[in-house]
Amino acid sequence: MARGGGFPGMGGNMQQLARQAQKLQQQMQKTQEELDAREYEASAGGGMVSVKINGKKEVLAITIKPEAVDPDDVEMLQDMIMAAVNEAMRQAAETAEREMGRLTGGMNLGGLF
Repeated sequence: MARGGGFPGMGGNMQQLARQAQKLQQQMQKTQEELDAREYEASAGGGMVSVKINGKKEVLAITIKPEAVDPDDVEMLQDMIMAAVNEAMRQAAETAEREMGRLTGGMNLGGLF
């Protein structure tokens, strides 16, 4: 049996692997903090409605041009708001996936870190 437990002949490699995993975890945490602080903006209806969110997917601002408000067509305004919010959310998710993918080499770690 190997001294200190573990697998025979793997002591140094296991320690190196553990250090690499810890470094990766720290890099991922830093990247997640940076992603959370980023802001994303999207618009709909030719700029009639714009939405700004952060990387935590919290809505920071919604801007509606007065000419977008038609009391006879509230549904169109609702649709524009929804489209702008969804696009901003898509941008945030796509950026997070791309940035985290760079760290993990495209591996899906399934919540490991």
